[in-house]
Amino acid sequence: MNLIKITLLAILFSQASFAAEKIGRLGVGFTNQVKNDVPSLSFKLQKSKSFSFGGLLGLDTSDNGGWNAGLKAYRNIFDEPYLTFYAHFLGALINQKTDAVTDKTGFQFDMGLGSEFSFQGLQSLGFSVEFGVSFSKIDDFSIQTSGSNFLVGAVHFYL
Repeated sequence: MNLIKITLLAILFSQASFAAEKIGRLGVGFTNQVKNDVPSLSFKLQKSKSFSFGGLLGLDTSDNGGWNAGLKAYRNIFDEPYLTFYAHFLGALINQKTDAVTDKTGFQFDMGLGSEFSFQGLQSLGFSVEFGVSFSKIDDFSIQTSGSNFLVGAVHFYL
């Protein structure tokens, strides 16, 4: 447990990183990281060279659908011209319908590491992969390791 605390403190207080210029740019796209399997619209805003924040919102009105809404914080650790390595924290409210009448509401908290990459000549499109630990509760409280490829992690188009 102390190793986790030390690692988190090192990430939070490390030196600012030097990446491709995305400060002030808004990224809009999608993610499918939430445990209720409702795809979400996503946004990400780079506030400084070392910090970004984002959010997600998903809705499915079918009988077995649900909704989700959350906020996400990113702390850049290491940057290259087409790659950013970061730590992240997600907090979300999630809802899942089991039929047309019954639904369950809970929460999800994720923390871990990730990377956003783009291709030369296509810097406005960012693909994210992430891994870490997820804490969630809809029926029962669960702790899971998580890993997201770039189609599940997030894809953002930067305006």
